[in-house]
Amino acid sequence: MMKVSLWVVLVLSIALSAFAAPPPKPQLVHWMNYTEALEKAKDSNKLIFVDLYADWCVPCRIMDANTYSDPTVASILNTKFIPVKLDADSQDTIVCDGKRKTVQRCYFDVWNLNVLPAFVLIAPKGLSILTIKDSFTAEEMKYLLYQILEKEKEWISK
Repeated sequence: MMKVSLWVVLVLSIALSAFAAPPPKPQLVHWMNYTEALEKAKDSNKLIFVDLYADWCVPCRIMDANTYSDPTVASILNTKFIPVKLDADSQDTIVCDGKRKTVQRCYFDVWNLNVLPAFVLIAPKGLSILTIKDSFTAEEMKYLLYQILEKEKEWISK
């Protein structure tokens, strides 16, 4: 009986370890605090790339695991933009388009968003210039970022 119990425990241990979650990938994007990003944007004259997410958003988690873990996507965001990650459900107060509101109210009222994932591009002066509602693969995100960079000079002055 003891041998059977040991075998059962051994087999269950091996089976459960096979289903264990893989270790999380290291974060390659250097996400900044929103308020600090607004200050840095003024000094560096860079666009702020805001990724809006929620803990319950499955496509958001997929993008974290697959899109933002891509070295090229991370490099573009880290060097050409000021990347920020905001929880769309947050009640923290921020300044969006010159108005003090909760992140959630900025998401709905100022940026007119209603789905996740979503992205907001903010000019160095703090005004939003583009909102995007969708999830992207790494390849699609690279294409989007390159398209934004082509219009960067036009948008920087806003």
